[in-house]
Parts: sequence; C-alpha cells; structure tokens
Amino acid sequence: MTPNSIEREVFDTNRKALFINLDDTIYGSFAEIGGGQEVARCFFQSGGASGTVAKTISAYDMVFSDTVYGKTPKGRYVSESRLMQMLDIEYKNLVKVLSNKRGDETRYFAFANTVTTLNYQKTNQGHGWVGVRFQLKPNSQPNDVILHVKLLENDNLLQQKTLGVLGVNLIYACFYNYQYPNSFLKSLVELNLEDRIEIDMISMHGPDLDYVDNRLLAVQLVKNNMTTVTMFDRYGNVKPPSELLYKKNVMLLRGSFRPITYVGFDMLKAGFGLFKKEIGFDKENTIVLCEMTLKNLIEEGVFDERDFLDRVDILCGMGQNVMITNFKEFYKVSSWFANYQIQNIRMVIGALTFRKILEKQYYKHLKGGILEAFGRLFTENLKVYLYPGREKQTHNILTTENMPMEEDVKFLYQHLIESGLIIDIPNYRKEILPFFSYKVLAKLNANDPEWETMVPKYVSSFIKNKNLFGYGSKEKEPVVRKKEP
Repeated sequence: MTPNSIEREVFDTNRKALFINLDDTIYGSFAEIGGGQEVARCFFQSGGASGTVAKTISAYDMVFSDTVYGKTPKGRYVSESRLMQMLDIEYKNLVKVLSNKRGDETRYFAFANTVTTLNYQKTNQGHGWVGVRFQLKPNSQPNDVILHVKLLENDNLLQQKTLGVLGVNLIYACFYNYQYPNSFLKSLVELNLEDRIEIDMISMHGPDLDYVDNRLLAVQLVKNNMTTVTMFDRYGNVKPPSELLYKKNVMLLRGSFRPITYVGFDMLKAGFGLFKKEIGFDKENTIVLCEMTLKNLIEEGVFDERDFLDRVDILCGMGQNVMITNFKEFYKVSSWFANYQIQNIRMVIGALTFRKILEKQYYKHLKGGILEAFGRLFTENLKVYLYPGREKQTHNILTTENMPMEEDVKFLYQHLIESGLIIDIPNYRKEILPFFSYKVLAKLNANDPEWETMVPKYVSSFIKNKNLFGYGSKEKEPVVRKKEP
C-alpha cells in the first residue's frame, strides 16, 4: 500500500492503531496527564501493541507530575510549556534507553497530552494540548507537531473517547500524511470529530517539516471550519486565543486591511488613546487586535490564503496582533469573546460601517431581529468606539450625534448612547477620512502614484518590495467595495 493511497483512504481508529502497531520501525512512549488517558488504550485494544508501545505513563497527581517533568511556569499544567516539558523528557529517555538496542532500525516517537475535560458541575471548557515528537528516519533529528484543542461535547466520558481518536489520528498523520499539510489537517478530524472538537492552533517544526508554513496552516484551520478563529501575535507567531486573551482588556478593529490605509492606522491610534483614557493602560493585561474575516471571501469563492498572509505580515510588521475569523456579523465576534475570561472589550467601528449595522435588513434571519443581534453584540463588558466617517455625497461627518437610521431603531440607538455603550472617538484626522482601501487599490491598479500618499510609508514600501495587490503586474487586482457591515 503506497503512502498516497493511505492518505486518501479513511481507516477507523482500531485499524489506524493496528497499522502503526504492525510497523516494526515505529516505536515510542505515551505520556498522558489530566483528563486525557485514552490514546495508549486505543493502541492496546487494537492488538499488537508490543510492536509500538515502549512505555506509558499517567502522571495524574500534580506532585508526581512536577517530580517527573519539573515545575510549570505560572503553575499552569494544561499549557504548551508543560506539553513541551513532557515531550522533551519522554523523548530523551526513550532514545537514551533504547538507542543502543534498536536505534539503527527504529523511528522513535513520544506522544504527550495534558488536558482538562468537563468537570462534574459542567462549569468549565474542556481543552488541552496534544503533541508528538517523532523521527521519519532512524537516527535522524526529530520533528514536532503541537496542537491546542477545545472539547465541545457535553459529557466527560465522550470527551475522553474523543481524545483517544484524536491521538490516534495525530500519530497516524505524523507518519503517513506529513507530506501533505492540508490533508494532514483534515485527517485530524476524521472519524466524525468535526463537531466534537475545535483545533484553534497547530505548529509543525523539524528537519522533515521545514517546508511547512505554520501561518498558512492557521488560516487553513479557519478555512476548513476546524476552528472559527486563529490568532497571530505581533511577531507573526501563531498563538492559541486562550493564551493571548486571558484576563486581558481587548481593543478590536475589524477591516479588510487590503491594504491598511492612514484611516485604519488613525482608527488604531485614536481608538487606543480613548482606550487608555477610559480603562487605563497596563501593558501586561492589554491587547489590541486587528480582525479580518474569511466568511465573505469563502462564500464568494475568491479566497486566497497567500493574500491573507501578506496582510498579516503588513499588520505584524506594524506591531499589531492579528485575528482571523469566519464571522460575518459583528455580534458573532462579540459572542465568541464571551467564551473567554476577558476584562473589557472595545470595538473600534467606523461610522459608515455602523450605519449599516443599524439596518434591520441584516438581521431577518434572527427570530429576535435587530434586538437579538444587539443583545448579543453589547455584552456586559463591551462598548463601541465610533470613528467618524465622511459621507460620499454630502461630505458630512457622521458621529453619534447625526447618525442616520430607520425611525423605529432610534429609541434602541438612544438607549445605547445614554447607557454609554457607544462613544465617539475624539482627536481624529479629518483630512484622511476619504482614504478607503478600495480607493487605494483602484489608484494602485491604475498606476496612479497618489496611492502612496494614502498609506503609511512602511505599508507602501512593503507593497512595492513584495509586488502585492497587483503592484508591478499587468494583471490587475479586483477592486471590491464592501457592501455589508
């Protein structure tokens, strides 16, 4: 059976585990702490486990866990740092003990997970870190695949069984699907895991995986509906949302950023000025996010992963954290944040966009209409910072005071204003309000050098150096003006 045929055919859990057990070149250890105690069991139950399992360990007690793997940073046991401690020690011990006996014939691996499943009161979110360190050739340097998973089932036992399937899928993919990154991703949720888990972060590193772009994998997680959100820190590294958001004050700016113009830059700068004044500023508990959604592009069939990564590179180069989602509506973004322990959220929204948010036509699919949408949007810790916008026809500057809307929405809007949930952003740059992204693209495609005056110098240099968005190309980029909020 060839690797390609293995990659195409979907085996059940027992057959995958048995396939590995019968490969006498694959040999390794299993270390599972916390709620994940199922993966090794799958290999034992499939038969022939002596051909694969060198060792299993369940360091369930925290004191024993610390004795084996050392103390964890900040005392967090379900964390990437704990997982890496486990992989380091287990793989090192495996090779140290067995290399003289079977090193020239064996591809070693160490599997580890640290997981918290649903508690008895069902008040927590099951999640965990899962990883494999593995060789593809005997006596070679190992590779690492690390992922963070959220467990969605409402039953502890089901979550444990799901972890077993995921672990087998992961080990199998490491040895048989590593050549095909997107197939690798999709194989992780084979055997009906699509609705049972959410993988919001994955990284693949090592001498045999140096061709993998982990940022591209992160975008594909969203594209493949394996998660709704993926995040990049200001250095361009993929991070799980739970790590970036934990107990933070969050300021969010949504946009296409294709490219970011002086308007977008001023929205960030002026919005953050208000943010610091209203909430106060502590570097350790504050994060600013630039959010882009894939939803419209996927629905229109024009999604380009590389184009998205170019925008991520520009934003990260400006020191911004980036959030990629598949949410079309603003209220869905707010509802997603409600799943995390966050202190305050402030959404920076342009007045022209907010005018569309106030239109009832966008909420006909909701039973509660605009009332339901705004109830979801304005959670107890969320406010909107309104950035002024200039109307195209009249050139009027829209703020909270002259926002046009349907008559029967005015009382709802007034309630939000009087409750302090919508706040005007002061100290904005009036002269740059017409600098929209679609205008920059139009001028860029028309070879009009004026586009360079509408974006920060770093952005124009980046676009020219990388030939982005049609710059330097005879084939012009499509210029699309956004119609929906």
